[in-house]
Amino acid sequence: MHRIGSIPFDVIDNQIALLFVTSQTRGRWVLPKGLAKEGETHSETCQREGFEEAGISGIVMEDFPITLPIQRKNTDQANAVPVTYYPLLVEEQSKQWPEIDKRERHWALLSEADEVIEHEDLLALVRHFETLTPWIKEYAASHRSSAA
Repeated sequence: MHRIGSIPFDVIDNQIALLFVTSQTRGRWVLPKGLAKEGETHSETCQREGFEEAGISGIVMEDFPITLPIQRKNTDQANAVPVTYYPLLVEEQSKQWPEIDKRERHWALLSEADEVIEHEDLLALVRHFETLTPWIKEYAASHRSSAA
């Protein structure tokens, strides 16, 4: 079933950093994702999943969706499910969040993400995100300057 996810990021000294969380089953570094609840928009799902899994909130960049098949490992078989990810500019990071006892979180520079990621499908997602870097940096800068 189709899932919705976020690519949590921040821009620090003109470099993009991504926030990864551990998966519940295997402890691998992944990005927050889940099923939309009935009546929930993609943006609302990104916000909810980001907070539940990583304790973050921010601005969902709805103009930059990336949909890719992501492998899911069930008990005996692997199958792919489509996931639509949206860049999420992190504005707040809570010290407490719903899944704090189930997950860890880790910031990594975009240029070093391949050292964190174990799955090719997630690496393909991050590489696609990387192609959007000029617009993502511009968006983050304009949002921060208008918020100041």
